[in-house]
Amino acid sequence: MERAKKNLMNRFTIFFGILLLLGCNRSVETKETRKEYKFSFVFMTDIHMQNKRGAYEAFQMVIDTVNKMDAAFVVTGGDLVYDVMRGRPQRSDSLFSLYKESISKFKVPVHNTIGNHELFGIYAESDIDSLHPDYKYGLYERQIGKTHHSFDYGGWHFISVNSIVEKNQRYIGLISEEEKEWIKAEIAETDPTTPIALVTHIPFVTSFYQVHEWDDIEVPNGRQIANSAEILELFKDHNLKLVLQGHVHWVEDINVKGKIRFITGGAVAGRPSWRGAQHNEEGFMYMHIGQHDEISWDYIDYGWEARVE
Repeated sequence: MERAKKNLMNRFTIFFGILLLLGCNRSVETKETRKEYKFSFVFMTDIHMQNKRGAYEAFQMVIDTVNKMDAAFVVTGGDLVYDVMRGRPQRSDSLFSLYKESISKFKVPVHNTIGNHELFGIYAESDIDSLHPDYKYGLYERQIGKTHHSFDYGGWHFISVNSIVEKNQRYIGLISEEEKEWIKAEIAETDPTTPIALVTHIPFVTSFYQVHEWDDIEVPNGRQIANSAEILELFKDHNLKLVLQGHVHWVEDINVKGKIRFITGGAVAGRPSWRGAQHNEEGFMYMHIGQHDEISWDYIDYGWEARVE
C-alpha cells in the first residue's frame, strides 16, 4: 500500500495553479478576441435537472446565454438529472424527458457524459431491482445514448468516459475493466500527436479534499476515481492535454507536470444543488483552444439567484 501511494505521488507531482473564481466573467468576447482562438466550446456539469427549485427556469437562462456565444458545441460533465438512483420509473423517465427537451433548444451539438445521479435504481431504498431492464446504466442508454463515446473537432480528439460503477448498492468512482479496454482501443486508433481531451464526471485529480475538511482520513470512494493513476498511465505515449471534470461543484485548474490541465467545471446547479452557492456561483466553463492548442477559459455566471424554499 505504501509503495502504491509513493508511486502515485511520484507520478503526479502536482504544481497547483488553482483558480477559484467567485462567479465573475474574466473577459468580454469580441470579434477581435475570437480571432485568437482555433475554436471555443462550453463545458457544463452538474446540471441536476429537476422539476422544482426553479431548475428548469434556470437552465433556460443557461441555454439563452450559450446561444449568444460563439461556441462550437457543448460538452456536459454528468449529473444531468436529479436524480434516478432511487428508482421511481415514471418520475425518472420524466426527468430525462425534461432534460432532453431542454437541450434541444441549444443551437449547437451537445455531447453528454454520465454522472452518478444517472445510475437508475442502484440504491438499497430503490423501488426496482437489478432485474429491471433500465437498471443502473439502462435508463441512461435508452434515453441519452452510450455511457462512453468520442468525437473529433478542430484537430482534437474528445473522449467521454463512464467513471462510475455500482458496489454494494452505492456508487464509487472507478473506471471498470470493460471501460479501460474501450479507452485503450480509442487511444490505439488516435495519432500520438493528436491533442486529447478526456471528459469525466468524477475527477481524476482534484485538490478539493485537501482544501476542505473531512471526517474520514481517506477520500471517500465516490469522490474521485480510485484507479486514476492506472488509467492516466494509458495515455503516457499520447498527447493528453486536457481533462474536464465535475462532481465536486467547484472551480479549479490544476496543471500536472506542465503537461495536463485538470479543469473542474463548477456546477450549473451550484452547491448545494439549487439552494445556494457555497464555493462558486452557479455557472459553467467557456473553453478556448488557441491557434497552437493553448487552453484558456472563462467561468460564466449566467445570473441565476437561488430560491429559498
